[in-house]
Amino acid sequence: MKFCKRYEEYMKGRKDKEFPGVGLKKLKKILKKCRREFQSQAPLRVIEDDREQDETSGCGMPKCSDHCSVCDGTFFPSLVVEMSKVVGFFNKQAKSLLELHLASGIQRCMIWFGGKLPKNNVALIQEGKELVTYAIINSIAMRKILKKYDKVHYSKQGQAFRSKAQTMQIEMLHSPWLSELIAFYINLREKVNNKHPSGLLTDFKLTFNDGRPMLSCSLFDSLKLDIDLTCSICLDTVFDPVCLTCGHIFCYMCCCSTASVTVVDGLKAADSKAKCPLCRQQGVFERAVYMDELNILLSKSCPEYWEQRLKTERIERLQQAKEHWESQCRAFMGI
Repeated sequence: MKFCKRYEEYMKGRKDKEFPGVGLKKLKKILKKCRREFQSQAPLRVIEDDREQDETSGCGMPKCSDHCSVCDGTFFPSLVVEMSKVVGFFNKQAKSLLELHLASGIQRCMIWFGGKLPKNNVALIQEGKELVTYAIINSIAMRKILKKYDKVHYSKQGQAFRSKAQTMQIEMLHSPWLSELIAFYINLREKVNNKHPSGLLTDFKLTFNDGRPMLSCSLFDSLKLDIDLTCSICLDTVFDPVCLTCGHIFCYMCCCSTASVTVVDGLKAADSKAKCPLCRQQGVFERAVYMDELNILLSKSCPEYWEQRLKTERIERLQQAKEHWESQCRAFMGI
């Protein structure tokens, strides 16, 4: 079955839940309109020349230019709007689900008074798996339609847009909530003894290949998602992990050190010009997400390493706290 049909069937089953999605049919119509406009306006000689070029490249149809008024005026703006809705919906639902799972006794009471009844582990794990499937299948949909754009235009603009999508934070696979939900699923799965997920998603697991931790899952035959959990600053398994808004995961202490802030001040005190150590994107520290579910998963998976890092970092945190309050006292006394 083609991906477009699979996607339509999947989204049709979520209409009652009002899940926003990518309008693949509508976007394909825009690309067809672009092709028709080009064919009707271009001189016959140019079309024939293009066909000769296409035959050498293995494609029997003419391509329009890299900058197309039909596509650039409607295709990319429509895709941005649709993906923004999808990402916004996913982030909101994932955050709400994880808050429900990690809530303390008092927080659970507040949730109960707010009208959200606590769910059992089976219901939580099903909802988490549903959200992960939703995120990955929509990410594939975006990649497929951008690939189609490049095929029609014989360009790399679609590929370039994918890179831009990460900066615009509409690339689902770089969402911190996706990593959190996968870790959440693995954590809860052990409690409900459900080791073989049914449905579109398979192979939820945390593996260590040559000491490198990897979080992974698969969506039928279209995509295998692997998330590297090695901190690129200390080159060790991420400890007390945080995810920057660019999608890269680091140890909390490593992040504070890179952003030139203390653990007392926290990442919110980071300079807006501070850059991610990997992608060099600015302003990624202030809205960093603390990966609580991932923290739980890794602490259970490598307890000896976790205990060792806990002791080491406790000493460093106490030292930073001591220096911070000493400087505050000196400033207060005018020394």
